[in-house]
Amino acid sequence: MVQDVVDNVPRARHAVVLSADGIARGATDGLAAADVRTVSAAMGGMQSLSRATAHFAGPSRDRQWRQTVIEFEHGWVFLIGAGQGAYLAAAAESDVDMQQISFRMHRLVARLGNNLTSPPRVNPGEGRRDRGDVSAHTQGAGSARFVLPELDEAIASVPGARHAVLLGTDGLPRGASTGIGRDLADTISAAMTGIHAYSRATAPFASGLRDDGWRQTVIEFQHGWIFLIAAGDGAFLAAAAESECDIEEFTTRLSDLAPALTAPRRPLESRGEPSDRELSAHAARGTRADDA
Repeated sequence: MVQDVVDNVPRARHAVVLSADGIARGATDGLAAADVRTVSAAMGGMQSLSRATAHFAGPSRDRQWRQTVIEFEHGWVFLIGAGQGAYLAAAAESDVDMQQISFRMHRLVARLGNNLTSPPRVNPGEGRRDRGDVSAHTQGAGSARFVLPELDEAIASVPGARHAVLLGTDGLPRGASTGIGRDLADTISAAMTGIHAYSRATAPFASGLRDDGWRQTVIEFQHGWIFLIAAGDGAFLAAAAESECDIEEFTTRLSDLAPALTAPRRPLESRGEPSDRELSAHAARGTRADDA
């Protein structure tokens, strides 16, 4: 039945069924056992971190996670729920019909029903707490230097866009849109660094290329979207939007903005503003002129 996804969707490559703790339960033909284990472990971590970021997508009583999609230069990875404690991951080439593979994956989950259910190993209520919305984490918001006006402008230009955080090459926040405190930025940055690592680990699954270029990871919730995109030179942009937002427009806007955000800040001399040394020299010339 799992093979059905690959056999009936042109450009689909592989599919793997896994438990919530990253244990493989089945896979399509053509995947080495080691690759199945790697994909299962990465997707297990991915779904856990995806769910943990739900509060960043916006306030809602129902923060149901729907899917996570990873885009590479030469392929895609899709992750959806497959019953309590079970998940279905599928890989496809870059030109796959997105609607068709999504339909086949959901149909497979419906057909298998309880056969894909993996009971949780712990009490479902353990460790669960209400994380609250972003407003509960913005106390002590960063100084004006931490706010990036460019991100505020990008958010204001796209209806439904909510927040954005710039992550440096070290995975630490370098700035954010207005309303994001440093504590929340640190929390989101830590989760996004893990999501990026899990995403890159699935490159061979997506395209067969271990060094395939990662482009973005998109997480869909019932109440909104979260996405992580490459911003050049090892930096990333994490952003959130409402469910009605045109995320293609938003990600394009942020991608266009990324080079300016990650470019080294030029010294005053290179921006046409006089340095202290230049001001001193100018003052000296003026004094000599007065003496003359």
